Amino acid sequence: MPWQTCDVMQLKRDFVELALREGTCFRKLCRSFGISPPTGYKWLSRYRDEGVEGLAEQSRARHSQPRKTSGTIEKLIVEARHAHPVWGARKLRRWLENKGHRDLPQPSTITDILRRHGLLSVLPGASGQGWRRFERSRSNELWQMDFKGWIPLSRGGRCHPLTILDDHSRFNLLLDACGAESGAIVKPKLEKVFRAYGLPDAILCDNGKPWGSGFGSFTAFEAWLLRVGVEVLHGRPYHPQTQGKEERFHRTLNQELLSRTTAWRDLAHCQVRFGEWREIYNHERPHDALEGNVPASRHEVSSREMPGHPREAQSWYEPGEEVRTVKSKGEITFMNIFWMVGRAFAGEKVVMRPLAEKRWEVVYCWKRIGEIDLNAAANKPKGWYEPLKSRFDRSEKDAEP
Repeated sequence: MPWQTCDVMQLKRDFVELALREGTCFRKLCRSFGISPPTGYKWLSRYRDEGVEGLAEQSRARHSQPRKTSGTIEKLIVEARHAHPVWGARKLRRWLENKGHRDLPQPSTITDILRRHGLLSVLPGASGQGWRRFERSRSNELWQMDFKGWIPLSRGGRCHPLTILDDHSRFNLLLDACGAESGAIVKPKLEKVFRAYGLPDAILCDNGKPWGSGFGSFTAFEAWLLRVGVEVLHGRPYHPQTQGKEERFHRTLNQELLSRTTAWRDLAHCQVRFGEWREIYNHERPHDALEGNVPASRHEVSSREMPGHPREAQSWYEPGEEVRTVKSKGEITFMNIFWMVGRAFAGEKVVMRPLAEKRWEVVYCWKRIGEIDLNAAANKPKGWYEPLKSRFDRSEKDAEP
């Protein structure tokens, strides 16, 4: 599928901001974005000469602003509020500063201006209470991924917004209009993100499909991510706050975009509007958790590139190890006993590694997925299918409470 116009502008802007950072390997960055070095240098040259407008194919609008009078500044603030109706005084001030405006009043004065113009409101559920923030120490250490609740389409069907957020930078890596919530739809979109931004160490998801079974067993989608080299973590059941940054991002998306559009026509209409808003969120919208900086200022492309083909599971194992092929129903045989590994690994190879007498760990690729305990299987009838002992704690423990 060709890039839409808004996606191309996002791609160019992400590229030049990363290219301008000290220590960036320019040719490696070009490869990760799927462009040639001459194209990369062209974008960078235009950005240096003309700013963001230079990245557009035709637009060459000037950025310069004449000196503003106090009346003009007040009008500017009102227009900014109309453009972003749910932003507060601090966010509006920082946004205008980033646009190049100077001599702006303090946030308290901006609040008074908004109040005089009848533009001040309290968001439902706003308590004014602070909370402790948790974040990973670097980009790509942890991504958070989830579907936002679906929205109806006026021409029939539903849109299921798929979102991915970097835990450290709050950079939105994906905001995509999906027609359903399935692994077949998510996988190619995630591959596209991996090629553009590299691989994260881990992705935090909830326990729903397609990334979770809801019953503690692995899914085929998770097995694919393990072959790619990405850990999958799950939030505690019935604790959506474990994915606090995704939940907050969804609330912002709803306040600033979804709830302000009366009719969504189709998926194409959704994707255009999503792309426009994503550009503002990543590159213009000051983020309180980032001390007023924008997410793009903290985000970096991962040094781990998406492999052309995921590694075969057996390539992770040592010669001479106890390897078993998982059968169609998800079982293996070991020590004349059937052990349930899971349908997600059907046709794949797992390895048994000794832990202690009559105990082995079961490993798929690099991930320990369970344990065989012969003591627990003693005196079971012939043909008994014994479940693996625990699939281990795969939940995210140090996310936001």
